[in-house]
Amino acid sequence: MPDILEHIFKYDPSSPLLFTQFYFWAFFALVYAVFAFIVSIGKWSNGKRLMRNAFLFFASLFFYYKTSGLFVLILLFVTLSDYLIARFIHLSHQRSHLHSARFWLVVSVVIDLGLLAYFKYPYFLTNMLNDMFGLNLQVFDVFAWIGNGLSREGRFSVDQIVLPVGISFYVFQIISYTADVYHKRVEPVTNILDFGFYVSFFPQLVAGPIVRASEFVPQLYKPFALSRRQMGMAVFWILNGLGKKIILSDFLAVNFIDRVFDNPLLYSGFENLSALFFYSLQVYADFSGYTDIAIGVAMLMGFYLPKNFNSPYKAPNPHNFWKRWHISLSRWLQTYLYIPLGGNRRAGFGTYFWIVVISTIAIVLTGSWIVGTVIFSIAIVVVLVSIFNKEHRKKMYANLNSFITMLLGGLWHGASWNFMIWGGLNGVGIIVYKFWRDMSWHWRMLLLTLLLAADIALLHLYPSPILNVLSAFLWLVFAGSLIRYVNHLITAHQTLSPRRQTFEAGLGNAWAVLLTFIFITFTRLFFRSGSNLDPATANQEAWETAVNMLTQIGSAWNTNTILEVVLSYANVYVFFVVGMIIHWMPDRFKRWYRLRFAALPLPVMLVMVVLVVFVLYQFVSADLQAFIYFQF
Repeated sequence: MPDILEHIFKYDPSSPLLFTQFYFWAFFALVYAVFAFIVSIGKWSNGKRLMRNAFLFFASLFFYYKTSGLFVLILLFVTLSDYLIARFIHLSHQRSHLHSARFWLVVSVVIDLGLLAYFKYPYFLTNMLNDMFGLNLQVFDVFAWIGNGLSREGRFSVDQIVLPVGISFYVFQIISYTADVYHKRVEPVTNILDFGFYVSFFPQLVAGPIVRASEFVPQLYKPFALSRRQMGMAVFWILNGLGKKIILSDFLAVNFIDRVFDNPLLYSGFENLSALFFYSLQVYADFSGYTDIAIGVAMLMGFYLPKNFNSPYKAPNPHNFWKRWHISLSRWLQTYLYIPLGGNRRAGFGTYFWIVVISTIAIVLTGSWIVGTVIFSIAIVVVLVSIFNKEHRKKMYANLNSFITMLLGGLWHGASWNFMIWGGLNGVGIIVYKFWRDMSWHWRMLLLTLLLAADIALLHLYPSPILNVLSAFLWLVFAGSLIRYVNHLITAHQTLSPRRQTFEAGLGNAWAVLLTFIFITFTRLFFRSGSNLDPATANQEAWETAVNMLTQIGSAWNTNTILEVVLSYANVYVFFVVGMIIHWMPDRFKRWYRLRFAALPLPVMLVMVVLVVFVLYQFVSADLQAFIYFQF
């Protein structure tokens, strides 16, 4: 019996509590049983509401403890500090002390981002200071040192800093709460237990979605309500998420993707390219799978989390992609970063500040003044054009602030050069699309022709794998655009039937979706290369992996082995194709089968659940894969 209790209550870093583990569902069953008992006794009252929220708060703390150990103390600290600070801000507003309210907001942001920087960017900042000033600073964990002093056992290592699971998500969520209280978008929560529940709600605690206070706080005070159809929909989202994670994400990762990314030089260019496309499906299935499970679990308890994905690979351009992918983060960055920077209205102090910071980081990470100078020069040119060209001023400001937002979004994911490249490429993609959208077909073709000619000339003078990859993409874009341009010239003065218009619009959209998917997949090379690495060596390892994969993809292929590779990994390729077909299915059809499942009689639904669980069990690997976004 003592051994069982120790296993239940002791934190095991090698076995965190995951949605794909049996132990999580045993935990949830127990939590739900107690929750159901609380909401079923007596009439709804403030006391009953507080009991429900307090119980879920402590259950969430236990969940986080089983996931991150003593890092639960960090979660408790920011919960208490921001609860008090939000009260101080509200009190300052009541007394019309705007400066005081602003002061407390700054205190909140400094504390929260300070903790995030301490745990997430220590190696990044230490290496940057060492390179800039010739120092030899080493990472030192102050919290471990304090813990050793209090325990007098020396049980904590002070030579490394470990990133707490989910800190990026709950820090952003708690900043949004304090900022919303400051801007009077929401009233402060009056009870610490209610607020603690909002911050730590376990379904979305460690990997989002990032829930804004205005969306969730009102739910704290509502009585439990769950209709028969809502229950069925919750079960569907849970099964759907588990299927995405176990059948698609883990299967693709274990059987192909991880092998190639671990040793890209051992695999052909075709295999490297395949791994890159498979990873695009894997990361979507993994992250959206987690979100689906979180939404389903929360819904069973009567709480509703925001939609975080909307078929992102149906996006016809990079700008639309970021309205469909990780929606809660995109909205957070827009509300609390892009708009404060000036949005599409102006370039404020924050814009110029981040231009200098990003240029400095680029210089340090690359060891080249040229890179930083180029970034800084481009920004200055944009600003000067904005100043002297009033007609395009707002567009320039919007593009500059959008690019900075995407770069910082990349840095949020991880402190390495690869994540900044990934964010920067997405920023460039969004800007290029906006200019492309506003061009006439004649200018588009002229620009593409010039770019292609420049690429051919560079390939002739400086042949390299990266130029080969760029050339292949440019030829693809040029070929598709040329066909559409010729069709545009032919039909410009014709009256097309509605059916013909619909058909051509559909073809054009499909082509745009394909090009966007290819572009997003290419940027993922830098995202995946920087993932799951030791922070102390992440920059070098990530860069080497990306370079090696580009070298293999951009080098000459042995086309005779392509069929052999496909046949050898037939199951993997079939799963990828089936996964993409399901993803590209019409939204109306997906909504139809979700509602059909939710309306099934309970006995039939139970049989379906048993069958799905049996199928899922067949795909469970010996070593369960953690969700990808746990590392962020």
